[in-house]
Amino acid sequence: MDDLVRLTATEAVARLKRREVSPLDLLDAAERRIAAVEPAVNALPTLCLDRARDHARRLLAGQGTEQSGHPGWLAGLPVSIKDLTDVAGVRTTYGSPIFRDHVPDASHPLVERIEALGGIVLGKSNTPEFGAGGSTFNEVFGRTRNPWNTALTCAGSTGGGAVAVATGECWLSHGSDHGGSLRRPATYCGVVGLRPSPGRVTRGTSNTLFGPLSVQGPMARNIPDLALFLDTMAGWDIRDPLTYDAPATPYAAAVAGARPPKRIAYSTFDGSLAIDRESRALCEAAARRFTEAGCAVEEVRLDLGGLQEAFLALRSQQFVVDREKQLETQRDLLKPDIVWNTERGLAGTPSRLAWAERERAAWYRRLLAVFAGADVIVTPGAGTPAFDVMLRHPESIGGQRLENYMAGSMWNAAFTLAGCPAVAVPCGFDQYGRPVGLQVVAPPRRDEVALAAAAVFERITGLDRLLPIDPRAGTVPPPEP
Repeated sequence: MDDLVRLTATEAVARLKRREVSPLDLLDAAERRIAAVEPAVNALPTLCLDRARDHARRLLAGQGTEQSGHPGWLAGLPVSIKDLTDVAGVRTTYGSPIFRDHVPDASHPLVERIEALGGIVLGKSNTPEFGAGGSTFNEVFGRTRNPWNTALTCAGSTGGGAVAVATGECWLSHGSDHGGSLRRPATYCGVVGLRPSPGRVTRGTSNTLFGPLSVQGPMARNIPDLALFLDTMAGWDIRDPLTYDAPATPYAAAVAGARPPKRIAYSTFDGSLAIDRESRALCEAAARRFTEAGCAVEEVRLDLGGLQEAFLALRSQQFVVDREKQLETQRDLLKPDIVWNTERGLAGTPSRLAWAERERAAWYRRLLAVFAGADVIVTPGAGTPAFDVMLRHPESIGGQRLENYMAGSMWNAAFTLAGCPAVAVPCGFDQYGRPVGLQVVAPPRRDEVALAAAAVFERITGLDRLLPIDPRAGTVPPPEP
């Protein structure tokens, strides 16, 4: 493996700034690494290396460096962009056969921002069709596989991005999150992913500009790199009415100076969510490791009430906004998950939506009561580790049968509904060598608090030092009875 590939993003940017390496050196190293691992994982199905090298040469010539003093300046670091997000002149399919040959003329506002701050787009990461799915596959590019065991899924929907950083194909990955699409792939692939607070990162061209459920965000190999990429992404954008100014203290600085939180509330909710026994035991033991940094850890009960049904009701309305017209005219080209979500929304009533909003508000008030006595809330990152790559979702978790593909996502979606920033951070491995992770949650707009707590935990475990990895073949473990 190239030494350059082994660098963290923070280390690589520091070397770029000192001119010890050039963006072209990193692109060459990334290209070699991609050629070596892509046949096993299928994480970056679309590359744009010529475009990337053109950008690198402009930076080396001093062009496009006006923001080189910005805390999120990437100095020519290669990154990947999720294939839900437009990059000018680069094939962007959204994982859909409808857009199989789509090449946008303009980039998404967030891509514009990343490139203006010295990030070089080397390719597009694979995603489920329109980002809907707990496993990353589509009819255009096929399946993306978990590098820890290529018989298993990397989860969805930022699955390609998680695999790309885990294997060293790139140093940072962009993604998006609605019901856990940054957090669950990070959990399954042993990397870190942040769902930022709504408005922290621009969504630019979305049709749901006034809705807080879907966000854009960063994925990386460790928390300092994650904070750096959030500094690149964060800030006000007139095209997104929910956005607000970047913080006075950069996220990278907040993480570098992170002190242990005084109080941790650990929870597996109220017992209503499916979780296998080993994941529960591993996550509980991992959460207790915060005490090694002097934190007080208390187990608390989080009453979900009707939140699972409320989430489906509110989520389905976003699908109506995004997919109603396509359902009318191109239904045969949409996968069943898209049809199911959209039809569920079309069948909803105003009264049911009003009930869902009341449930969400009540849930938020219950969380506030917990945050009154704790700095962060920590939960398992998922109810079960990675499952068979050939499945859309696990048929059961911990012996509990799942009714639909979203049923295993409430570990993450609960905090989506509350508008809380949430970080997925690795905490260990199960008996079959599958990564297991924690989710660290802070109050809304306190992204630095979640990142700092996750950084403290990462220093305790040192699991980030296992990355990047070479893809490993394996078999599908038996389901837990």
